[in-house]
Amino acid sequence: MARLNSLNSYVFFEAVARRKSVTRAAEELLVSPSAVSQQIKLLEQQLGIKLFRREGRNSSLTLEGEQLFQASSSAIRTLKDAERHLGKQHETRRINLRVAPSFGVRWLGPRLADFVQTHPGWDLRVDAAPDPTDFDREIMDFDIRYGLSEWDGFQCQPVLSDQVLPLCSPKLRDDLQARFGSDPQDMLNGAMLIDSARAVCQWDFWLRRNALDVSSNTKSILLDRSSLALQMAVDSAGVVLESLVVAAKELERGDLVPLTPTLPVLEFPAYWIVCPARHMKRRAVASFVSWISDQAQSHADLTEHLIDQHGLHRDVIEDALEVFGAQSNRTA
Repeated sequence: MARLNSLNSYVFFEAVARRKSVTRAAEELLVSPSAVSQQIKLLEQQLGIKLFRREGRNSSLTLEGEQLFQASSSAIRTLKDAERHLGKQHETRRINLRVAPSFGVRWLGPRLADFVQTHPGWDLRVDAAPDPTDFDREIMDFDIRYGLSEWDGFQCQPVLSDQVLPLCSPKLRDDLQARFGSDPQDMLNGAMLIDSARAVCQWDFWLRRNALDVSSNTKSILLDRSSLALQMAVDSAGVVLESLVVAAKELERGDLVPLTPTLPVLEFPAYWIVCPARHMKRRAVASFVSWISDQAQSHADLTEHLIDQHGLHRDVIEDALEVFGAQSNRTA
């Protein structure tokens, strides 16, 4: 099998034939004119033919040169088209997203295996960070943000509602009931209250909403992460006020139970896909949004079952500003 000459020589030849000038070809290829001339000379030697007819300072393609020009132009064009196609294909199969750490670890992480299995060959980058993306400076397709749907200049699509309730271990619940009866006020007065520092809905707001006034002697603990707060509750250290977005599995397994069915599940819209509107037109974003919507529906079905199973009722807040406004007032 005959060995193919250097592809670089054909690229140089095609540029000279198309630009009709060694100098202009050199400028396009970002090399010196002498380098171009050397490549043309080498190609002519390897092929054993003349590619250009030189007449003084001017030159034109020979018949053989014209034939090679047509073939090389077609080949280079085919390679460039393939390169563009593969680049676009790779781009549409790459997803970059940012999520809050607890949401990423507790809710999204366990579901990503399903996305990988149903979208083979896709590149996925998940950045678990508390700060929102600066879309003008960072390469990110979208965020999944916790809060109000009020981010100016961005498109926001709802993903999940938050459902918050007091949870504790079955052992602690039974112990509190044995000591204080079934009255939630007395049970909470006798328990350690566990808060997650990053949670929007914390005990002070939840207690006011339910007209409960715990004793000033009631002890509390504030932890930096939901995972820590949940683990302390599982270990019977206290009662945690936590979201079913991060605690559904513990409730489903029975590691945690509602403190009492007389206390409601506070529900409000909270999780949103946020990005510039143009990003929603990307195939990757549309595919991920469709997938996560299905996952969110499965989660909603699970929480509906758990709420019914434990005989709970909902306290639904349509305008989440009431909850997030309480957070702003507390931290102002």
